[in-house]
Amino acid sequence: MKPLLKSTKLANVLYDVRGPIVDAAKQMEDEGQKIIKLNIGNMAPFGFDAPEEIQQDMIRNLPNSAGYSDSKGIFAARKAVMHYTQQQGIAGVTLDDIYLGNGASELIVMATQALLNDGDELLVPAPDYPLWTAATSLAGGQPVHYLCDETNGWLPDLADMRAKIGPRTRGIVVINPNNPTGVLYPDELLRGIVQLAREHDLVLLVDEVYDKVLYDGVRHTAMASLSTDVLTLTFNSLSKAYRSCGYRAGWMVLSGDKSAARDYIEGLNMLANLKLGSNVPGQWAIQTALGGYQSIHDLVKEGGRLRRQRDLAYELITAIPGVSCVKPQAALYMFPRLDPQMYPIADDRQFFMEVLRATRVMLVQGTGFNYPDHQHFRIVFLPHEDDLREAIGRLAKFLEQYRVRHAKASPQDKVAAKKEAARA
Repeated sequence: MKPLLKSTKLANVLYDVRGPIVDAAKQMEDEGQKIIKLNIGNMAPFGFDAPEEIQQDMIRNLPNSAGYSDSKGIFAARKAVMHYTQQQGIAGVTLDDIYLGNGASELIVMATQALLNDGDELLVPAPDYPLWTAATSLAGGQPVHYLCDETNGWLPDLADMRAKIGPRTRGIVVINPNNPTGVLYPDELLRGIVQLAREHDLVLLVDEVYDKVLYDGVRHTAMASLSTDVLTLTFNSLSKAYRSCGYRAGWMVLSGDKSAARDYIEGLNMLANLKLGSNVPGQWAIQTALGGYQSIHDLVKEGGRLRRQRDLAYELITAIPGVSCVKPQAALYMFPRLDPQMYPIADDRQFFMEVLRATRVMLVQGTGFNYPDHQHFRIVFLPHEDDLREAIGRLAKFLEQYRVRHAKASPQDKVAAKKEAARA
């Protein structure tokens, strides 16, 4: 039998959040080693349980969950999402504009499949949550990465975004609050992106999964609330603010001017029908989650567990020589930078594979988030404070040894390292 090859559509698909480093970590665990996992925002393993009232409501409704739901989702959950959009100041949303799915990820894939023809372009941030780049590629489209500027607090560069809009551009992806940087975008910037979409007749695809995971009293503005004329697709889920990753319950909301998008909406409906419907037990949790006590506020306020862990991780990581980081205002992550003069890195995946094997701490390299250098990585600050101290302490020791090795390198090696640093 001739070799069975994977589809060429997977050629540009990358998801190193669960990639080769994770595979290596699993092998180490199988050998009996204990790994500290700072690679993924999976909340339950770190003791962030779904609120009890959400669990109870889902259990009570299990007898009603055996059949398929409507392809867009159950009425009560969609009604709750509609009320939530009203609270956010988003105008003109009806039940027909709301789609429920197996997490926001399924709906993101559905939205890009319905939108893109082969060769169409979608503007995606760099760094990004890699699902967006992968979904664009799987849909036959071309992800075009616009710069988020680290020197400006990781905010998107509007001029760079404008320069990358071409005749095949169909939409702009906005991740706010941002994963992986933890940055929250100001209203002025959001209005600037809305204006770009308006001028070029583009769709906005807005990932707001972390809209309630906010620190230091900052406030999130739903991007769809800033216009009534720009077609906007907003994605959210129970995974983070409600600590229910495994429930696989998310929603997509269409807003803005839908009059010219009837054919696209028909495509969305076709794809929703094709998947028959999403996980019904998870859908039953949505109404309680959105309408109940928002326990996330206790976790992110001063003294709350997530706030304490963010502050500790930031303090520890920036205390390491040659490591800098923009302090996150939101989400569960930070995206530090290694000074290339002190840490010349030719292949960041290989570098963090070495980190894993030497320290038993699992991190994800910056190129895994489609960022075009080898000097960044993402930290997840979900582990308890003692585990964070241990993990970052091990990383600090590894980096100290790396600096010593670099200092002892031959003159030829140092010249090569400087050239690599200059390229980075």
